[in-house]
Amino acid sequence: MTFSRREALVALGATGLTAACSNGVGSSNAATIDARVDQTLGSLFSNYPGTRDLANKSVGMLVMPLVTEVGLGFGGGGGNGALRVGGATVDYYSMVKASGGLQIGAQQYSHVLFFMTSEALQNFRRSPGYAAGANVFYATPSQGENLNAETTTSLAPVIAVIFGQSGLRVGATLEGVKYTRIIP
Repeated sequence: MTFSRREALVALGATGLTAACSNGVGSSNAATIDARVDQTLGSLFSNYPGTRDLANKSVGMLVMPLVTEVGLGFGGGGGNGALRVGGATVDYYSMVKASGGLQIGAQQYSHVLFFMTSEALQNFRRSPGYAAGANVFYATPSQGENLNAETTTSLAPVIAVIFGQSGLRVGATLEGVKYTRIIP
């Protein structure tokens, strides 16, 4: 049996997507998500000490321990995480990301959304499917870089810190991210 290039390419893409989906990110067990959130916050605070001050000044944090993205022309990604208010988990969320454009590759990373105002947190929690938009300030710190909470809180009511990237994904994309509450 012989495969055309197109069939081989589709098979490789499907294999990559299947591998990404079966990496444990989809686990909706509350204890597993909480353990990953604790580990992710520990890593964030030890590698980027300024984020501890940011966390202390925030009214809530959505922690996504592991987001996996794969793209070949069209792409997607996702992961599960927890919303913490006052240091306690109050809800669990899934994140789904879709993209289209000139792209190829796969990557994994962690991110935390810091809600700096009560209004931003309430809008997030009341939304049936929150889509990250123009009101989010993205910070991608380099190793040892310090994020200053006084500077960043004046920029946006929601601050996204993206860290721990691994893998390689090349290209320009139009991306959309949606967060949805889940019951583990």
